[in-house]
Amino acid sequence: MESLFGDQDFLDKNSGNNFADIILPVPIPRMFTYRIPSALKSEIQIGLRVIVQFGKKKVLTGIIGKVHNKPPQAYDAKPILDILDSEPSVNPLQIRFWVWMAEYYFCHIGEVMFAALPSGLRLSSESKIQVNPNFDPDTSKYPLDIREEKILEALENQAELSYEDCEKILGIKTIHPIIKSLVAKEAILIFEKVQDKYTPKVETRIRLVPEIAKDKNALQAVFEAVQGKPKQESILLKFLRDIPVFQRPELNEKGLDKATLLEEGDSESSLKTLIKNGVFESFKQIVNRIEEVEAERKAYALSSSQQAAFDEIKGHFETKQTVLLHGVTGSGKTEIYIQLIEEVIDSGSQVLLLLPEIALTTQIVGRLKQVFGSKMGVFHSKYSDNERVEVWNGVLSGRFPFVVGVRSSIFLPFDSLGLVIIDEEHEPSNKQFDPAPRFHARDAAIMLAYFHQAKTLLGSATPSFESYSNASQGKYGYVSLDHRFGDATLPEFHLANLSADRKKNLLKLDSTRLLREKIQQALDQQQQVLIFQNRRGYSPYVQCEDCGWTGQCVQCDVSLTYHQFAEELRCHYCGYKEKIPQSCPACGSTQLSLEGMGTERIEESLSLLFPEARLGRMDLDTTRNKHGYQRILDEFAAGQIDILVGTQMITKGLDFGNVSVVGIWDGDRILNFPDFRSGERAFQQITQVAGRAGRREVKGQVIIQSRKPENEVFENIIRGDYLEYFRQEMMDRKKYYYPPYVKLIKITTRHTDFKTAEKAAHALHHQMAKIPIKKIVLGPEKGVIARIKNQYQLESLIKLEKSGVTQSVFKENLTRIIEELQAVPDFRSVRWVVDVDPS
Repeated sequence: MESLFGDQDFLDKNSGNNFADIILPVPIPRMFTYRIPSALKSEIQIGLRVIVQFGKKKVLTGIIGKVHNKPPQAYDAKPILDILDSEPSVNPLQIRFWVWMAEYYFCHIGEVMFAALPSGLRLSSESKIQVNPNFDPDTSKYPLDIREEKILEALENQAELSYEDCEKILGIKTIHPIIKSLVAKEAILIFEKVQDKYTPKVETRIRLVPEIAKDKNALQAVFEAVQGKPKQESILLKFLRDIPVFQRPELNEKGLDKATLLEEGDSESSLKTLIKNGVFESFKQIVNRIEEVEAERKAYALSSSQQAAFDEIKGHFETKQTVLLHGVTGSGKTEIYIQLIEEVIDSGSQVLLLLPEIALTTQIVGRLKQVFGSKMGVFHSKYSDNERVEVWNGVLSGRFPFVVGVRSSIFLPFDSLGLVIIDEEHEPSNKQFDPAPRFHARDAAIMLAYFHQAKTLLGSATPSFESYSNASQGKYGYVSLDHRFGDATLPEFHLANLSADRKKNLLKLDSTRLLREKIQQALDQQQQVLIFQNRRGYSPYVQCEDCGWTGQCVQCDVSLTYHQFAEELRCHYCGYKEKIPQSCPACGSTQLSLEGMGTERIEESLSLLFPEARLGRMDLDTTRNKHGYQRILDEFAAGQIDILVGTQMITKGLDFGNVSVVGIWDGDRILNFPDFRSGERAFQQITQVAGRAGRREVKGQVIIQSRKPENEVFENIIRGDYLEYFRQEMMDRKKYYYPPYVKLIKITTRHTDFKTAEKAAHALHHQMAKIPIKKIVLGPEKGVIARIKNQYQLESLIKLEKSGVTQSVFKENLTRIIEELQAVPDFRSVRWVVDVDPS
């Protein structure tokens, strides 16, 4: 695919070319060629956004990927309708990166573009209706009903209506049949109206008119005029308090935000009167949604161990592109990052710091803002479309030489990256599952850095086995930081046996005596507690004690999770929900019980066990809104929460000095998952959440509740012996052919009919077996969850040699096979999902 773009195509502006290949945000395997109108030829550049017609009605935003003089053979090229940018929104290195990603992750470049470009930069076309100019109701042979007449009456007053407008006029939800009828009667025409999704933030500002702002006598006359009018006088005094017009006249030029001027309850009508009387004038100004923040401090001096690690990283960068920083939790990796970031920014290059979770960004961003101020941009999914466009434009303009973001930030328009830092590089949330491209942010960021000839630093207390393997083989530089910062020591671990406590009748609300004692000690000493359970909701499922019925999703093969707050059963895969039944739908029994423990139920149990404690919960349900994470973290940091219960959101990167106890509610749950990485994941998650304890002077206590405390994973965690566990796992992975010794590709066959899905999956398997390379093809087997959203799933797992030639040959043949199968009538509605490097 990379051959689509020659270097000259990337770098040159259009020089007399007549055609442009456009990248469109649709799942098609190639770019489409459009004709360049003569009026636009002088403006055409690689990376500009353009408007093009796709099909008969669709209007899409595309990106110019290539310009040339070769007309398409299979169709007549349509003209480019318009250019949206004066300067390119996307640079050549980005397009090169998109091409690599589409090729490596087995998807289409249009899907990469759709994921990469903020939706605010993509135009949308909305269907509108207007009166057919040839329509005459008096001579029409088609009679109109009452609802159709209402629509036409509305069009007499408005030139156009959207479908939503029509629904409001008639007070109904489904307008399409009526629109269809009006079109058939030739009464209306449908057209597409193109709208730009991004709208700049416009602020109304107020300033004194220049004649008054420059003349003290004129201002005195104004005060005399408003005597006896306290509301007008109050606004005038408030303005002069915030804007000292005579001492700093330039502030009056900038004016004061109208909302700020009136925020203390002053009357807007009084302000309008002052404007009408020529005292103030109002004006509009485009402002940044991303607030300007001044840097508050310089980077702290590094400790001797941090400085040694910093120097070692710099030394490795002399000969290596990528370095792995293996630093225990609380060792101060962030301060090392800060020193490296400062050096790169000072050299004139850009820096990307990649974090796996929005929850993690909320705390670390505060620390980084203190050092880098407005040089730093933040990019994550909780930002609105408009905010993301402003960060994108800030990177383009050079306003943000440093960006902190989650995995989607690798798509930002960097043009001179000098350093990419991937913190918590082992995290599973670095993997994008749906939709395509199904990329791993760590691996993609390493390739992004390669395209920029930048350096990459991977940071983790529990590195992924793939990264550690690369480091041990010398592909990456390796730096170890095995001491916590300052006087903090690593926490002390305790295994609490759930089965033993149950036999002794010591178990209370699924908590062991040891965990309860440690929590009580922490509360007595006014310290805080974290409780980790990787399951949100109140209870995993509701079960009938008489017949064994459990609530099942109607669209997925999973049990419904009970959520107490909403009093409903909910599917975490498709969103289906229903009210909890009063009696068993199968046998009519009223003996329904709640089985298992979600975060919501654990919170309730702890509130009963420790009624004096203030509890909080951090999971997907409590952090749905934009500031949900920040609110909970701020309350915890301020000591307003004594016990915080959470999912994997609390396992990483959070730094709270008063946490002395961490409880892992169900250590077995993490281990008992059908995945070759389950042991590695358990080691990482437990070690990471344990690292939140005892990060200052007080030694931390970590309690792992388990029914099988003798498991060797727990022993390695307690000893902190990452290397020994790595060696054990590597022996098994080499023996059974798993990464890092092979390349994995998972192919999921999906269809609403099980027999069709099964037949298609076996046909695929049969064809893949013929590909002439060394490989192992496993399956097809039912997925761990056999049906999601009414789609049956069968999975095949392919193990390939690590060589690039083997992978490219397999992918080329797989593309051909899937195209041939999709041409079979029985398989036209079958969907194949290819996941490279599944996690």
